Amino acid sequence: MSDDLSKRVEQAAQGITPQTKPDERRRYLGSLRERVYVRMNNTEVKDPELTSLFLKHIDDFKGYTILINGNITDDGFLGEVEAACSKKNIPFTLVNNETAKTGPEDSAVLVVSKNAINRQRIEITQVYAPEMPKTELKAPEKKESFWHKLLHGEK
Repeated sequence: MSDDLSKRVEQAAQGITPQTKPDERRRYLGSLRERVYVRMNNTEVKDPELTSLFLKHIDDFKGYTILINGNITDDGFLGEVEAACSKKNIPFTLVNNETAKTGPEDSAVLVVSKNAINRQRIEITQVYAPEMPKTELKAPEKKESFWHKLLHGEK
């Protein structure tokens, strides 16, 4: 305990401040989970329906900052997000440090707040449910009653 305290005092004297929740910061591109509004992983970025869903709701992100994983290989999506952010005056940051990983479940795009917002659901498919395909309901077939069949005969 006293070793930790003396180490902390020594680091503070050198101007080094310990980072809070380092594992969480690595997962969320340097931010914290409590600040995330919407998250897309590297697999979801390659889905055209989800990317168009994200861009469709870009106006919802005013007042937030968009963090983009600079190591993802899909330049088309990056360009679209950057152009939309520039057009709508939404700040964005390309993250190219050790937190920007390229695994399928790693974060590709995050919409984050400066303060904690503590949203329970942050995945894009949870925040904005994709539109379901519209199907027409067929009217149920009208069955003839027993008496109708008996009196009028079967067709």
